[in-house]
Amino acid sequence: MIEYKTPAEVQAMRPAGAFVAQVLHTLRSEVTVGTDLLDVDARVRELVEARGGVSCYVDYHPSFGDSPFGHYICTSVNDAVLHGLPHRYRLRNGDLVSLDLAVQVDGWVADSAISFVVGQAAPQDLLLIETCEQALAAAIDVAEVGNRIGDLSAAIGQVAQAAGYAVNTQFGGHGVGRTMHGEPHVPNDGRAGRGLVLRPGLVIAIEPWLMATTDRLVKDPDGWTLRSADGSRTAHAEHTVAITPDGPLVLTDRSHLG
Repeated sequence: MIEYKTPAEVQAMRPAGAFVAQVLHTLRSEVTVGTDLLDVDARVRELVEARGGVSCYVDYHPSFGDSPFGHYICTSVNDAVLHGLPHRYRLRNGDLVSLDLAVQVDGWVADSAISFVVGQAAPQDLLLIETCEQALAAAIDVAEVGNRIGDLSAAIGQVAQAAGYAVNTQFGGHGVGRTMHGEPHVPNDGRAGRGLVLRPGLVIAIEPWLMATTDRLVKDPDGWTLRSADGSRTAHAEHTVAITPDGPLVLTDRSHLG
């Protein structure tokens, strides 16, 4: 069932979006060469508990996960792209890191993801990340009342394919509200002019993710972490966006944070 928020409810979602944005901004400055992924998870737990928030991940156990997730953030490194289960690993120079965070604050959820390189970055990694971010921006640009989900999907696919990347559509964006995952599904490729008409009050997480040289995924023995089938690098970008009469409202916007 698709839920539409009132203008007051959209405003009530702002604190969750601002919190998730701030945490990712903080992690972007703190996570570096030598940082342990379990320390990243512990840092997020500290911040969530201090805010009085509720993790969307700790008890999360969907059909595609082998067990409850049990951690506060997804930490995907290099060829890992989605649902990266934090584990004992110290980041090395040149590692490409994706952090995906969803938290409930005051009863409302916000979901966002970033990718970056610690230490010295390879040009091809920066291009992959930039393309992912451009695909997200292109989708947000067309997240207007009267457009359709297919317009967002087509915008993502066009940016990715123009840069030479294939697109996997097994996982994509989704509705956000009182829970982390809801309707509608937002594929990362599709045909413009198709799908659900965007109406005011719809709140969705838009999340392009790319793998450098494949469109196939494999799952780790941990039952969660998804990797590129050929071991190539990956990137992920995500924002929670509200559809409003005045245009898209990015609830997890970090641009003002510097």
